[in-house]
Amino acid sequence: MTLAIGDQAPDFAMPASGGRTASLADFKGKPFVLYFYPKADTPGCTKEACAFQEALPQLGKLGVAVIGVSKDKMKPIEKFAEKYGLTFPLASDEQTKVAEAYGVWAEKSMYGKTYMGMERATFLVDKQGKIARVWPKVKVDGHAVEVAAAVAALG
Repeated sequence: MTLAIGDQAPDFAMPASGGRTASLADFKGKPFVLYFYPKADTPGCTKEACAFQEALPQLGKLGVAVIGVSKDKMKPIEKFAEKYGLTFPLASDEQTKVAEAYGVWAEKSMYGKTYMGMERATFLVDKQGKIARVWPKVKVDGHAVEVAAAVAALG
C-alpha cells in the first residue's frame, strides 16, 4: 500500500451502479469512504456491502458518502446492488487503474498459486481530498462500524 495519511487522494472516474458515475470531482469539499472489495456477490463482499448499507444513515448524518469499488463488470455489480438493496454507488474498475493508484491491486496467493487481485481495503478521504485514514487488508466483521467511528471522530 503506497498511500499514507495526508496524501492527496488519487483522481478517479468510474461507471457505477444505478447508471451513476463515481468520481473524485463529485466529492469535492465533502468527505467520503472509498472501499475496495474483491468480487461482487461473494460471501465476504456481501457481508461488507450490507454492513456499509446499514451504516449509511449514520454516515449520511455526518455528511459522508460511501463508494464500493471492484474489478467486476457493470452487469454483475448492478445485479449485486439490486439483490441486496445497496443504494450507495458500486463502481467498476475493470482496468484496475484506480485500484493501482490506491495501491490495492496486489499479488495474492491461494492454494500455492499467486495471482493479481483486489486487496480488501478502505480509505477515508477528508473534505480537502486528502487521505484521512487507511484500513489495509480489511477484516469484514465490525469494519463498517469502525469506519463510522473514524468518520465521527473526523468532526
